[in-house]
Amino acid sequence: MTQLRAEPFWFLRHGETDWNARHLSQGRTDIPLNETGLTQARLAGRQLAELFETGARPFTHIVSSPLKRAFVTAEHVRDAIHERTGIRLPLTGDEDLQEVSFGVQEGKPMGDWYNTWIDGTFVPEKGEDFITLKTRGIQALNRAHDAGEGAPLIVAHGALFRGLRAAMGLEINVRLPNAMPLKASPEEEGWELKLLSA
Repeated sequence: MTQLRAEPFWFLRHGETDWNARHLSQGRTDIPLNETGLTQARLAGRQLAELFETGARPFTHIVSSPLKRAFVTAEHVRDAIHERTGIRLPLTGDEDLQEVSFGVQEGKPMGDWYNTWIDGTFVPEKGEDFITLKTRGIQALNRAHDAGEGAPLIVAHGALFRGLRAAMGLEINVRLPNAMPLKASPEEEGWELKLLSA
């Protein structure tokens, strides 16, 4: 089993989409950000750019899911940092950071099946199981550490982050808000997650 490297990283879930607002399962369906999501992405970009204005380099590169709701969010962060500091961070995509495939459940309301999917007793038809998601998420994050000299910023999805939470030994089924940056740090007593408040 692939192990998550015990190195700090930043994570940002994409901004809101219409399907998020309607509580529909998105999975791999490539839904764009809505107006709220674009506003959230811009705000996250400003929040993160402020960290760089102090002269710090909290992360050195951005690695994103290629799905447009995540990649556009990542572009807003990159551009905000560049506009405010002159620093242009490299932004790349990684296919393994895509959201889980929920198969036939995509476009349908989220339901009680989600908990059984996490515990491995249910996989939607034509969907991806939780262990596979967790494994590719770990592999993508480990690659992201190698893609730059410092910590990466990962821009991706809610279910994928649940896979990373599982890899960190944390409670799994915790909903991460849209476009709210967090820092993950390995500590002696386990991983610490700290949201960057607005």
